[in-house]
Parts: sequence; structure tokens; C-alpha cells
Amino acid sequence: MEIIVFGSGAWGTALALLLHARGHRVTLWNRDPARAAAMAETRENPRLAGAVLPPGLAVTAEAAAGAEAELAVFAVPSYAMRAAAEAVGPFLKPGCLCVSVSKGLEAGSLLRMTQVLGGVLGEGYPTAALSGPSHAEEVALGMPTGVVAAAEERETALRVQDAFMGPAFRVYTNPDVAGVELCGALKNVVAIGSGVADGLGFGDNARALLITRAMNEAAALCLKAGGQSATCSGLAGTGDLIVTCSSRHSRNRRAGLLLGQGLGVEETLRQVGAVVEGYYAAAAMRSLSEKLGVEMPICHGIYEVLYEGLRPEAAIRRLMERDRREEFS
Repeated sequence: MEIIVFGSGAWGTALALLLHARGHRVTLWNRDPARAAAMAETRENPRLAGAVLPPGLAVTAEAAAGAEAELAVFAVPSYAMRAAAEAVGPFLKPGCLCVSVSKGLEAGSLLRMTQVLGGVLGEGYPTAALSGPSHAEEVALGMPTGVVAAAEERETALRVQDAFMGPAFRVYTNPDVAGVELCGALKNVVAIGSGVADGLGFGDNARALLITRAMNEAAALCLKAGGQSATCSGLAGTGDLIVTCSSRHSRNRRAGLLLGQGLGVEETLRQVGAVVEGYYAAAAMRSLSEKLGVEMPICHGIYEVLYEGLRPEAAIRRLMERDRREEFS
């Protein structure tokens, strides 16, 4: 299969390596000609240390390189999804399967990434989301990983499953696109909260409490947004939340860790040095939850730390001192 991966960050590069190893003809796209040329020459990506780009994997900055692609993977940050789709969309041939592997919501419109792709590309371009507990560093090394391919049409999800699935990369299908994408956006926000708790010196009990109650918030949001609560207990929900809240690879958790240790937001983002999706998702999640009338105290607390100057310890105290209630009310 002819495949182009738009976005050469760690995740895009890891997926390009995975797809190439599966026997597909793969091109990796970076919008910056200088960076694309450097990667093509050195066969390395500084954002995925230790991974070597094989000779057969092409690297380019030309949007037209996707003209013959049967599958286009969009691995750009959520805030850049619309711009990327507008730049490369005119070169994609009708019928090209477009897969979003980005986790977030568009600011302002609050659209999910497949909705952004569908709106820009129009009819004739089947879209799907690929999500789940999958750090790029481990996928690039061929470590066992399981994810979910979500699409409204079963045939579309099966095509994604066939393209990506291999001995170390297991892919399940799920028709609940809304649930899968909302879980993917929310877990980045909660991972910041998990890092905050770690930075404050809290232990495993606090992390378990945070993850469990955050899934309760996710289930309520998914139901209101037309998704299914069951998705929240699967790979795209609980699975992704567990790994992102506990892994050393997680940029969102690292950002929270720095905040919990006393750094300001601006300095935290600077030190992480790469996109912290949870920072953007926190604002979108707050807006979406208010729009749908869903109570999400954990996400709102993290938003206040990031955007309103609330001290992390005060946010934790406020959550712990909320009025008593039944667990599943």
C-alpha cells in the first residue's frame, strides 16, 4: 500500500517505521524543507532518539508527495490539524483513507480531529481515528502495543486494522469515534494532573483515585457527546490513561510534575520542549463540558492551574474537600 505520514514528530516517525516494516511504501512528511532534508540525509530524527530511518523510507517536505497515497496518516499536533489538512488535502486523490493519530480538540470549534479532517477534505475521503496506549519510543522498538481503530463505517476500520496490525502492534476496531477521540483528548489533561500529584510528593493512592474518577468524568462526557461509556473502559480510555499518567515517556505527565514542583506554566512548557497536548486540551475540555452541561471537577481544576494561576496544592485540596456523594451517582 502507498502511504504518506504527515507529521514527523516522534509519533509520526514511529508509525512510519511500523508501516514500513509491514511492507508498505511509506513517505514521511515534514513541512520544513530544511528539517526534511536533514532527516533524509542523516536517516535520523532528533525527536525519536536511537531510531534509524531505513533506506526505503522516503522523507519529504512536498505536499504533493501524497498524490498517489492510498492511506494518509495525520500525525500533526491537534492545533495544526486544520492547517495541515488544508495544505495537503488538495493533493490527495479521492478515496484516500485518512487516519488521525492526534489526540485533542480544535480550539474554538471544539471539533474532534476526524471532524476537522472531514470538514476540510469533504466527501469521498473516509476518515478514522487510531488511538490507545502507545508511546512512540516503545512502538519504534517493536515492543508489544495495542490500539483502537475507530470509524463509523466498519469497512473503514477494518482497512486501518489491516494496514497497521502486525506481530507487535495489535489493532482492535470500534465504531465509537466520538468516545475514542474524546478519551484521547481527556487523558492528556488528566496526565498533567497525575504529574502534579507526583510533583507534590503524593503516592500511588492519589494516582489511582485520579485515574478512576477521571474515567467517571470521561464516561459522562462521552454519553452527552453521543459516544458510549463502555469505550472509556477500553484501550482508548482506561488503557491510554494508565500509561500516560504513569510513564516516563509522557510529556503531559512531565509538565504536571514540573508544575507540582513549583515551576510556572510558561517555564514548564519551555522545559518540556515539545508539544504538551494537555495544555491545549484543558481549555477545550472546559468549554465542551460547559457547553454540554457535564460536571468535570478534575479537568476544570487542571484548567485553573494552567490558565488562572490556581496553585496545584490548592487544586488538589479543593477536589478532596468536595461535598460527599455516592460513587456512581
